[in-house]
Amino acid sequence: MPTPSFRLYNTLTGQTDPVEPAEPQHLRFYACGPTVYSYAHIGNFRSFVTADLIARTAEAIGWDVTFVSNITDVGHLTEDDVADAGGEDKMAKALRKEGQRFANVWDLARYFSDALITDWRALNLREPDVRPRATEHMQQQIQAVAALQEKGIAYETEKGVYFAVEQFPAYGKLSGNQAAEALAEGAAGQGRTTVQDPEKRDPRDFALWKKDAKHLMQWHSPWGWGFPGWHIECSVMATEYLGEQIDLHAGGEDLIFPHHECEIAQAESLTGKPFAKHWVHTRFLQVEGEKMSKSTGNFFTVRELIASEDEGGRGISPLALRMTLLSGQYRKPFNFTFDKLRDNAHHIQRIETVIQRVDAALQANAEGDDFVGERLDGLYERALQAMLDDLNTPEALAATIEGVKLLQGVGDELSGASAQSARQWLDKINDLLGIIRPQTEGEIADDATADPLAEKVEALLDERAEARASGRYDRADEIRALLDEMGIEVMDSSDGTTWRRKVSV
Repeated sequence: MPTPSFRLYNTLTGQTDPVEPAEPQHLRFYACGPTVYSYAHIGNFRSFVTADLIARTAEAIGWDVTFVSNITDVGHLTEDDVADAGGEDKMAKALRKEGQRFANVWDLARYFSDALITDWRALNLREPDVRPRATEHMQQQIQAVAALQEKGIAYETEKGVYFAVEQFPAYGKLSGNQAAEALAEGAAGQGRTTVQDPEKRDPRDFALWKKDAKHLMQWHSPWGWGFPGWHIECSVMATEYLGEQIDLHAGGEDLIFPHHECEIAQAESLTGKPFAKHWVHTRFLQVEGEKMSKSTGNFFTVRELIASEDEGGRGISPLALRMTLLSGQYRKPFNFTFDKLRDNAHHIQRIETVIQRVDAALQANAEGDDFVGERLDGLYERALQAMLDDLNTPEALAATIEGVKLLQGVGDELSGASAQSARQWLDKINDLLGIIRPQTEGEIADDATADPLAEKVEALLDERAEARASGRYDRADEIRALLDEMGIEVMDSSDGTTWRRKVSV
């Protein structure tokens, strides 16, 4: 049987193309990760979820996947929407704002890197095969800049080393040449504080290496002390782990220009080969119909949404948040609303109920015919085909919800054979969409990093069970009341005690 076609919109060609790995059935792709100067927000994670779904869908049709997603911990400046970024380093600015919380910028970077990974796991994102950090690949970046200079494609000034855009005629092929030039040349007219280097040969030229005595993070190089430009970091880390030519590159739409345009120019100038065949970009996210902004009070991090209420969060199920982020197709603008979040929290509760019924039927080893397997197989195929069609997540979710309703309708009458089919279907949907169980890479099921609230709840339930067993019912009631205040619904039955989050968004 031929391998199903996996089609994704390609920003480079402007059309939906089949994903065609250079090595058959082995997808090698790179997704831009965050700059770790604060907690990642839900807009960041919408893009990360897209990359996760690409990996899951490729694996669902039997492909091997090598997935690399970086951490930027130096070199990303505040005015980054022009090719030659300016302003203050985002890491240094964050350290200044944080006051005495961190001893130095390195501590800040490590703290927010760890926070990112915790949130990443909470939302059931697959761990990348490699998660490189820019600061750990400095030698490779310096070597790349030196090689570009040797080729005559880069030149040095008193303020840095610049990529000579004129030497790369294809510059702009991802974003459009006119847009690229307008953004670079119009910077001063848009109120930028960027000071153009008077020694630059072309206003479009962008920095590969910057010299700045005031910068907190510096390395010695052939051009003296300094730090790398943001763009060279990803070009180097992508080729370091995936080779000179990669199959697919993903990121948010804000990275098309200048970041990805500059990545292409650097990588292809170094190798003489096409850098990435397929470019996938996730559209922006709004909140309740408005641009997400701290000034309007609608700026949300994953951390604050899923933290328990007693920890200052909203106590939202991480799986409900994940379902919400993938409920809109990645290539269309997405309006994140708390009504959608509430609806998805209810869907997650229904899934949890179905899982309990399936597990109970399997434990009971009930006999009977399989009267749901064929329908569930059809619904999985529908979900898979939707994902293969440019990650049509709304359709894939619709098929999933239909399957959940089918199993709900069967109720406690689920036969052993039907329960086995249901378990297999739930596992396959979870592998494809990651919304059934809180686990990462198929291994993290009960780990607290998959849900920051889980460890605390389980410990309280253990204490409550001990209190009930020893006749200390007042203490058991106190614990139940505490869990209720935390937004946790406790359900006792003859089979034991289970819990779930209340829907309170």
